Amino acid sequence: MIRKLIRKVLELPMGKRRGKPRVYPLPQHGIRRDQLSHAALRVTSRLQEAGFSAFVVGGAVRDLMLGVSPKDFDVATNATPEQVHHLFRRSRIIGRRFRIVHVMMGPETIEVTTFRGGSVDDTNETGRIMADNSFGSQEEDAHRRDFTVNALFYDPSDETVIDYHHGVKDLHAKKLVMIGQPARRYQEDPVRMLRAVRLAAKLGFEIDEDTKKPIRAHAHLLKKEPPARLFDELLKLLMSGHAYACLKKLREEGLARGVFPLLDAVIDDKGGEDAFLKLSLDNTDARLRADKPISVGFLLATLLWRQVDQGWQRRREAGEKSLPALLDAISDVENEQDNDFAIPRRFSVTMREIWTLQARFDSRTGARPYRFLEQPRFRAAYDFLALRSEAGEVPRALVEWWERFQRADADECERLIAEAKEGGAEEPAKKRRRRRSGRRKPEGAGESAE
Repeated sequence: MIRKLIRKVLELPMGKRRGKPRVYPLPQHGIRRDQLSHAALRVTSRLQEAGFSAFVVGGAVRDLMLGVSPKDFDVATNATPEQVHHLFRRSRIIGRRFRIVHVMMGPETIEVTTFRGGSVDDTNETGRIMADNSFGSQEEDAHRRDFTVNALFYDPSDETVIDYHHGVKDLHAKKLVMIGQPARRYQEDPVRMLRAVRLAAKLGFEIDEDTKKPIRAHAHLLKKEPPARLFDELLKLLMSGHAYACLKKLREEGLARGVFPLLDAVIDDKGGEDAFLKLSLDNTDARLRADKPISVGFLLATLLWRQVDQGWQRRREAGEKSLPALLDAISDVENEQDNDFAIPRRFSVTMREIWTLQARFDSRTGARPYRFLEQPRFRAAYDFLALRSEAGEVPRALVEWWERFQRADADECERLIAEAKEGGAEEPAKKRRRRRSGRRKPEGAGESAE
């Protein structure tokens, strides 16, 4: 008992061990309750009407203070998971390490957590938290959060922001500061190092020196994390809206090698830029800003393309035919990833199809172009080819030929094929069969979203 008390006191940051929180009224922070989503407002109101405390917390408060529209809203309360579940018919309790409640309202899901207590139920030999279902006060919950800018509570009932750890000050200073002793907090949950990198790159913040210092020495702890959890964190990095900046930040903070096998061949330790990858990630960022859908399979295909392309070119230079050489290169990359970092099949199938189809763009004679348009992944493969062209890997004329062919009528298609044949486009080895009428896909049919 005494040992736990001493540990709790030592974990508290100097100058923040006790004391009342700073409460900021509306004129000092500028967040109005009508800036919350309808679902977030309903959840907090319902909990408060039932006699519980309820606050919007974390990233949503941070983003609103920065003038950014939050993607989602989290709520913290003193109600237990069972009490929250009882209040909301469309809700479910999830999680084992720490139970939370997902409350569904229309298209939106609000994550509701009970204030966490100051003690931890179970840790392993490295300090990693294995179970954490002790509940406590709002102050204890604030201390258990990761960064000061993520430990802000917003009360919609009186439009105040409650700050236990000078988060508002750090927010204005654009500084990312870990609550408590950073080394210990990274041992509790190594993924916090990745969050530090992602938030710093996304927000344009500097990582506080004390927060940054232990990262390089504790990077090895990430290797013990479940691959599925690391994969989720990788997707958050890539879909943060600042993907390339996140990758560069990983390298700067010593997390570039050995943590994500998926990234080992992507991140250049010397700081060199991969033109194709940068174009792809910039395009992903632009689509996210425009609220357009993102294909994870397409994104991962661009991430690993350099490995595939290098193997493909080596085999072609050694005399292998184009398609078999490409298939062998793809198999090598897939085998390497499967050994350390299995990509879910729903994404790996898309990757393989996009890569495999790249070899078919050179075949522009006979009936092959017509059959190619009928491929379900043609449009995704074509978009991939266009990215390769922008990066200087393939001639722009090839991309333009396929763009015209997709939209041409029957006569124009035949003219384009004749033009390609005169230009030396690849001719099928065996005698081509006569194309049956109606085989070509109608104009625009290849443009379906991946």
